[in-house]
Amino acid sequence: MKTKVILVLAVLAFTFVGKANAQMDECLTTASLFYEPAKVKNYEAALPHYNKVVQECPQYSLATYQYAVKMFEHFIENGDKSKITELQNAYNLRMKYYPSKSKVGDIMSDIAQIKYDNGIGTKLSQFNEFDKAFKTDAETFKSPKRIYTYFSLAKDLFESGEKDIQEVFDLYDVIVDKIGKEEAYYAAKLTQLLDKQEAGTALTKKEEKRLKGYEKNLGAYGVIKGSVDGKLGTIADCENLIPLYQKNWEEKKNDVNWLKSSAGRLNAKDCDTPMFYEMVQQLHRLQPSASSAFYLGRLAEKDGKASEALNYYNQAVDLESDPSQKVKYYRSIAENFRKKGSYGQARTYYRKLLEIKPNDGNSYLKLAQMYAKSSNSCGSSVFEKRAINWLAAQMADKAARVDPSIASTARSAASSYRQRAPSKTDIFSAGMAGKTVSFRCWVGGSVRVPNL
Repeated sequence: MKTKVILVLAVLAFTFVGKANAQMDECLTTASLFYEPAKVKNYEAALPHYNKVVQECPQYSLATYQYAVKMFEHFIENGDKSKITELQNAYNLRMKYYPSKSKVGDIMSDIAQIKYDNGIGTKLSQFNEFDKAFKTDAETFKSPKRIYTYFSLAKDLFESGEKDIQEVFDLYDVIVDKIGKEEAYYAAKLTQLLDKQEAGTALTKKEEKRLKGYEKNLGAYGVIKGSVDGKLGTIADCENLIPLYQKNWEEKKNDVNWLKSSAGRLNAKDCDTPMFYEMVQQLHRLQPSASSAFYLGRLAEKDGKASEALNYYNQAVDLESDPSQKVKYYRSIAENFRKKGSYGQARTYYRKLLEIKPNDGNSYLKLAQMYAKSSNSCGSSVFEKRAINWLAAQMADKAARVDPSIASTARSAASSYRQRAPSKTDIFSAGMAGKTVSFRCWVGGSVRVPNL
């Protein structure tokens, strides 16, 4: 009896495996009819076979949906808007059958962008699609173009009376924070490779490719950061902000989050108004914090009380846990020291800033400026004094590499510093070609003299 049961089970298993193998063979044939022309971008030939693949073999391969997206985007780009629905369906099937291999924010925002580009729906419905994508999965919502479209639609809806100005400001804060995080990620990766190069280690081909990719991404985010600021335009100027906050003051004056956001915006625009002072004092009363200490520092600085301002700024750094806010405080402290000519202390805080935000090109430019201005105190000979300009040029070059938004200014600065450095004639006359000049002033470090 036992032998018969085993035999029956073996037959059933063989039958099941046989059917499964037969089905896989059928799927292979069906899929290949779609895949082969799709691989060579012959989408007209591939299209008739697509539906059979997803109906009969929807889980055969992720490639089904990867090819489908490319195919439908091809038809859409060539004017067939009817394929937008089919594209969306292909994406939905991918997320259903391959959720772990699908970046939801990227997919949803791609659909939203395609609808926007093709004028599908109202601006409000388009905005809602971007908004849903961002709120569902902000982590993979990375496309600079889509981030800009998302914010641009919000501004357009304000102008048409469909969104409140405060909503636009709130989204602006979110978008700027998102851009900052993406820039910081790529800048950190870029800086690692640049530091490796500067240390004299050659990059591998893979690393060189990554380097170009990081620079490209930083450039794209730098462009949209400027575009977002431009789009916000005059609605975020003091003439609009002050009346808005005065109107909401009684209702919102005990709302700590509102006070932080509003005071931050007035501070960013450097609005000269008693409203800012009232907000800061109220914020410090309700919740003494890093931000309230920072704003008190700003007020003290405006009154010419540099030491008091520095004290408040240091309090702000000690109290702050948010890295992006610490950047602001470190910048203020660094600038405070720089303006007083305390370059060594200023550099300390610029470096702290760059540890958090390695793509802050302006900090590298400030360091370059301080190096160049210290030439008379950083050398015992004319050659050594002028040699520090090579170090300044290196800092300016780095600014251009990590922050494309100021690349043109930084490159011009680097060129100017090199013109001030010893010429080929100077190098030859001093016999310094290929040698190292060390700096014993606050700058420290050294620079290698170019070979002739």
